[in-house]
Amino acid sequence: MKLTRKAAPVALATTLALTLAACAQSDRTSDGNASSGGGDVKDTITFGAAGAPELFDPFYATDGETFRVTRQMMEGLVGIKPGTADIEPELATKWEASADGKEWTFSLREGVKFWDGEAFNAAAVCYNMERMSDQNEVAAGGPAGYWADVMGGFKKDGADALYQGCTAKDDMTAVIKISRATSKFPTALSLDSFSMQSPKALKAGDANNVTKQGDGFGYPAYSKNPVGTGPYKLDKYDEANKTVTLVRNDAYWGEKAKTAKLVFKIIPDESTRRQELEAGSIDGYDLPNPADWKGLKDSGNNVLVRPAFNILYMGLNPAKNPKLKDLKVRQALYYALNREQLVKTQLPEGAQVATQFMPDTVAGYNKDLKPYAYDKAKAQSLLKEAGAEGMTLTFAYPSEVSRPYMPDPQKIYEALRGDLEAVGIKVNVVTKPWNGGYLDTVDNGGYDAWLLGWTGDYNSPDNFIGTFFGGLKTNDFHTSATSYGAKLSADLAAADAIVDEGQRAAAYEKLNQEIMEQDLPGLAISHSPPALVVSAKLKGLVASPLTAETFSSVTVSK
Repeated sequence: MKLTRKAAPVALATTLALTLAACAQSDRTSDGNASSGGGDVKDTITFGAAGAPELFDPFYATDGETFRVTRQMMEGLVGIKPGTADIEPELATKWEASADGKEWTFSLREGVKFWDGEAFNAAAVCYNMERMSDQNEVAAGGPAGYWADVMGGFKKDGADALYQGCTAKDDMTAVIKISRATSKFPTALSLDSFSMQSPKALKAGDANNVTKQGDGFGYPAYSKNPVGTGPYKLDKYDEANKTVTLVRNDAYWGEKAKTAKLVFKIIPDESTRRQELEAGSIDGYDLPNPADWKGLKDSGNNVLVRPAFNILYMGLNPAKNPKLKDLKVRQALYYALNREQLVKTQLPEGAQVATQFMPDTVAGYNKDLKPYAYDKAKAQSLLKEAGAEGMTLTFAYPSEVSRPYMPDPQKIYEALRGDLEAVGIKVNVVTKPWNGGYLDTVDNGGYDAWLLGWTGDYNSPDNFIGTFFGGLKTNDFHTSATSYGAKLSADLAAADAIVDEGQRAAAYEKLNQEIMEQDLPGLAISHSPPALVVSAKLKGLVASPLTAETFSSVTVSK
């Protein structure tokens, strides 16, 4: 989450007072139906969240802590198979594309109702799609970022946007038209932001009325009390006690949630989350420090290691430092980095040295590529050939953050900095807080080199290398300043538009080879498996490579 890479909350207007007790439906009870697990199973799961949700309408959300909550309440046409990044049916039971890949027909699940009793049908699908496409200037330029990134524009953008319309062919068949074939469709519809919500509630809550408020945004009433189809529904957000409480949706179309309540307790400090787990006041939490994994296991907890679906990289900006326009210099930097040692000493068990800018589970991954070897002498030789001996590099890293691909930014940075200095490069050390200027400075081209990464939003090559190196004027690698940037951007767009999956994968494999061997716009460092930890009493939680776990099938013993 371009948004997941940053996975940081956007600034919010303080006027968004998410006090929801008054909005709770009168038929909600404290315990719901008896849990299917019997008398030895608690009726409540409590999970330690690192931060508060932005709001509860997933369409305007951009951060993982919000999606962790809304994912339990909302569903999309397409879902994710537990434990994988592969799509599976959710509110649509099947889908079929036209020969040119521009028209997608979705057969919808029958018997589904929104929490307010409204029927889920093709008209509801089309209302949701049109609602998402028809955004005001404030939303389009800010919180509707996932739609902008995936669809390339809004209703006002006409033919330039990917989404071109939705038709209810009959009550249970929706047809979505797009402007071009793309590898991201329909996979991108699995994003939490594109969940289906009640048209009646969206209208009543003036859902699209996003306003600008200071450095943040003001959201309408609907954002405080959304209506979906999922196995849990929102009960209240208690800001004073820093808890979000969900209750079981007893009218859910599928298997009912195994607990009556799901509580997210907001605990920003990771060490405090560990203490609360050990004290039994929470049943689990996300992203435990890799240094704590053994201790947590020894205490009887289960550390669930997710498959790595991410990339850590060193970005390079040739527009800021002209020496970086020389391929020999970029190669020299790569040969200078002892990535094997970095993976062994700074990253958790299961981490791997990267050979390209995507993990091996994505179609288009080139299995024949080998990692650049650590070769100090070759790095020095290339620098000499390029006339860049003793060059200066302003190299930055973020503070006040831990990411799945970068658990301790400073330690990772120091290891890489030492490697660069060992071949004669003079490093200007720069750091800024993640949400205190670092990301903005990266976007504005303020560093020669920097550490950043990406956790995939969905299983598509376009979500990795298309995000990184497409959009010639907007990508963070500033490839517009290079001789290869325009061709690479055009080639990525052409590959994405190939309808045949096998041919498309082959085109991306070729592009991955060209990126790593001919262009090298940045330095892919590693893939790192993030984890979450749960009490031994909690059963049934499946770790997701997308960090997209669901809790409806989970039980916790007394």
